[in-house]
Amino acid sequence: MTAVTETTPRELLLNRVQKDIPIVARPYRVLAQEVGLTEEAALAILREEKDKGVLRQISAIFDTRTLGYQSSLVAVKADPDKLDAVAEVINAHPGVSHNYKRNHDFNLWYTIAVPPESDLEAHVQKLHEVSGADLTRLMPTLHLYKIGVEFDMTGTEDWNAKSKPQYTNENRNIGYQVSGIDRQFVLEFQKDLPLVEEPYASACAALGMTIEELSAHAAQMKAAGALRRVSAVFRHQKAGFTFNAMGVWAVPQSDVARVGQRMAEFKAVSHCYLRPTYPEWPYTIFTMVHGRSKEEAFGKIQAIADEVAQGIDHAILYSTKEYKKVRLEFYKPEFYEWAREHLGTEA
Repeated sequence: MTAVTETTPRELLLNRVQKDIPIVARPYRVLAQEVGLTEEAALAILREEKDKGVLRQISAIFDTRTLGYQSSLVAVKADPDKLDAVAEVINAHPGVSHNYKRNHDFNLWYTIAVPPESDLEAHVQKLHEVSGADLTRLMPTLHLYKIGVEFDMTGTEDWNAKSKPQYTNENRNIGYQVSGIDRQFVLEFQKDLPLVEEPYASACAALGMTIEELSAHAAQMKAAGALRRVSAVFRHQKAGFTFNAMGVWAVPQSDVARVGQRMAEFKAVSHCYLRPTYPEWPYTIFTMVHGRSKEEAFGKIQAIADEVAQGIDHAILYSTKEYKKVRLEFYKPEFYEWAREHLGTEA
């Protein structure tokens, strides 16, 4: 368990920017006031964290499914001696945002997203063929119990601390019709938000909107489930969270709803999903946690086991190498170029 008892305005600010950046003329002043800092001091802290590489970027987080994109986690078995080469081929796909080596027979795990007009299975099958993988299994989200990465920068939270999940399956709006202005909004808001007093000024200019109009459109997209929030993203390792662990649980189908919802309540859990099973893969629920050490990450998984999943078979897969980690960018021309080259299609 954690032992630190005091927090500083700096730590409070770093926690706060991961939750939501308001869409107002001077958002950093609003955040600064909340944690007892001046706007100037808050910006100085964030710029320092950016220079150190801890703060990766501040931008909007969009829901791929609501925007019509198809996405999936993909599990791969590959010859360990050829794994780096397999990963390199997979990384070249513009829709692949994360790719990790993990301690399992399924030793490579990546995430991929493709636009609405694309065939996700065709893309994954082509990656299987051209990469030389031995076995590839699609692990799409069957139900989203929680998504939301927030690191406790104060070091004060217990491993079994609880909170209501901010974003779940109920927030999604499958079938939402993306408008032209929505698409322009996405293109502007997936850019890194500058650390200046009026960071939304360039987006307002590009979209021909006032800050009030910009905020109103963001609210509409949030209500539709397309926009989750604008927030900071930290580099796990640089922020001190050097270890991540994916707890996978063989929860019976008859009990996945109850158990999944309870697991999602753990603040330490950043992702909680129901995924398909296969003859060689019995695990239904996936939970991701991060820690400053292997002991901390495993401790968080154990806290879930002790409280929610006693007697349920589970395994812990952890990353042993990071091959790729970027934020997904929508409507990238490079994606369509890859599709034409490898699939002979426009998507």
